[in-house]
Amino acid sequence: MSWNEIVESEYFEFIRAAGIFCFWLFVALVSLLIFRVTAKRIESHRPGSLGSLALRSLCTWVVLFFILLGLFSSFRSTDYFAQWASNIDRAWNVSVILLITQAAFTTSRLVVNWYIDNVAPRTKNGFDDQILRLVRRLLRVFIYGIGILIILDAMGQSISPILGGLGITGLAVALALQPTLSNFFAGTYVLSDGAIRPGDYIELSGGPAGYVIEVGWRTTKLRTWWNTLVVVPNSIMTDTIITNYQGPDPAINVLVSSGVSYSSDLQKVEKISLGIANELIAESEDAVRTMDPWFSFDSFGDSNVNFWVFLQAKDRNGSFRITNELIKRLHARFEAEKIEINYPVRKLIFPEEFKGNIDAKSLG
Repeated sequence: MSWNEIVESEYFEFIRAAGIFCFWLFVALVSLLIFRVTAKRIESHRPGSLGSLALRSLCTWVVLFFILLGLFSSFRSTDYFAQWASNIDRAWNVSVILLITQAAFTTSRLVVNWYIDNVAPRTKNGFDDQILRLVRRLLRVFIYGIGILIILDAMGQSISPILGGLGITGLAVALALQPTLSNFFAGTYVLSDGAIRPGDYIELSGGPAGYVIEVGWRTTKLRTWWNTLVVVPNSIMTDTIITNYQGPDPAINVLVSSGVSYSSDLQKVEKISLGIANELIAESEDAVRTMDPWFSFDSFGDSNVNFWVFLQAKDRNGSFRITNELIKRLHARFEAEKIEINYPVRKLIFPEEFKGNIDAKSLG
């Protein structure tokens, strides 16, 4: 048998197809080796890095791609499968689209998981933890949805009616879920802004106040001083003024106001008040020791010369204990030093003709 007869024989076509498949199989094995060696080298320099994890993930899909390419090339290289050429081409297109779709989903999920495990714990707010978990759920729907549409288009199916139907359906759903979506996007803003975190004590303008229990996608939950739960829609949280008593620094200023009689020695009052404030700062665990106390006379009141004492507590709860202790110590020391805090006093002035009658009545 001559060489031409061998080349033109039916068996040679299958041998050639097998050779083509073996070639692409060899390329797949070489790519597998290259990916693994590169990933191992990156891992040795930067353990747990995103690059090494991504290479290991993509390695599987690259190898599968070359194997599929080998099968497709071997089938198309023989006349035996010529009658099924269109079906083979369609199967190739669908397989590649499925492969790319699955690779895109796996890689994107890997990136999100890596960020949640390695980067999100180091951020100060909970935005990363919550938004990325939602993104991870939406990725599956989005990527597979796009992949299905591309497959339908590759198979000759018109996707324009589907896209039109999705647009109309999406508009109807958006209108129906407008309040929910409003709260959802408001929650995204609250989480990303980072001004409110669980554990903070906040007060809404004209609304409730309490400790933040949870910042969710639709609502923010507060625990009030009365140990009741208040659920606030996030749309309200973004449209109102919020006072955060623990941000940006949990330390809070304490101001205690009082007054002493006009007969008091004001220099002595100032010295005693500052001394008590300094003692309290040194002894109390709730006081900020790096902040010196302030004292100032404020105004001439109706009955007293008014003053205030200022110092700083470590947090809001500590401010109540500081205020309580400062008032008790000032009162006790003023009592000991005979410094008078007047009750409301009014000076009455009578005409001269009434003074005699008043004096006579007072003498009985």
